[in-house]
Amino acid sequence: MQIIPISLPTPFYIGPVNVYLIREDPITLIDTGPKTKEAHEALRAALRAERLRVADIRRIVLTHAHEDHCGLSRTLRDEAKDAEILVHPWETGHRAGRLEYEGTRALLVRAGLPEEEIEAMRKLYESVRVYADGLAKDEHGELADDEELMFATGSLRVVHTPGHTPGSCSLVREANRTIIAGDCVLKRITPNPLLAVDPVDSSKRYPSLAEYLVSLARLRSYAPTLVYGGHGEAVTDFEELFNRYLQSIRERQKDVIRLVTKEGATAWEIALEMFPQATDVHRFLAVSEAIAHLDLAHSEGKIAVELKGEREIYLKARSN
Repeated sequence: MQIIPISLPTPFYIGPVNVYLIREDPITLIDTGPKTKEAHEALRAALRAERLRVADIRRIVLTHAHEDHCGLSRTLRDEAKDAEILVHPWETGHRAGRLEYEGTRALLVRAGLPEEEIEAMRKLYESVRVYADGLAKDEHGELADDEELMFATGSLRVVHTPGHTPGSCSLVREANRTIIAGDCVLKRITPNPLLAVDPVDSSKRYPSLAEYLVSLARLRSYAPTLVYGGHGEAVTDFEELFNRYLQSIRERQKDVIRLVTKEGATAWEIALEMFPQATDVHRFLAVSEAIAHLDLAHSEGKIAVELKGEREIYLKARSN
């Protein structure tokens, strides 16, 4: 099975995004890049180098529904004469608009963000959402955990690897232990466990970091020899990266717990302490990171939490 990495430009701080061409019948593209002229032209050029056209694509698989990964989905589907689009059902909220969704807004209020900050994040997202078209429910199929995507020369197994988003998926070529992991595995940076509403119970917050740790362990169980990420170089030593991720998460946990005082603090206050220089989209990433670590620490009994009005206040656990 030929897995061909293609690097596409993005207008985002993360830099280029990796999408992957499976040059087997049916011709499949894993992730699409953002909806920009530059990304579209770069993709066409990469396909031409393989003696293919967009019209040859029969299937589009999305590892998750962030703009840099799903932006060109509808455009490519239409250009390819109704190519099939597949995405995990838990990603639908992201396509509809992460920061507009009332449940997500409620989570930001609970985290202690002032109204003007929430409004600034909403306006920022308005400027980002133009890089992806939404998809109605009847415009895509659903990826299911452990299903096999069949090709002429083999298959890719779908592995639900939530954490970065609730519906993030990886694709495993078991024959040679190769994984296409989207943003679940990145060589140079630790993926951000983004704030999200629980897709099963919209009154709750998704436990992103706890689920992410499970996802990493699940990928590790395949003993991968090569992992293709959504950004940067491929990973050839997953065990080293796995342990580096765990060490980074442990250190961040210590920092977060240290910032929780007897008087208590909101997740937003802790985020500002952790990332005082954060601007623009990084402020949403900062509060996501803080909440993810606070949730994990609370689940392990390392800190306490109380609800005061609409806000959650984190406190030192009695044992601490």
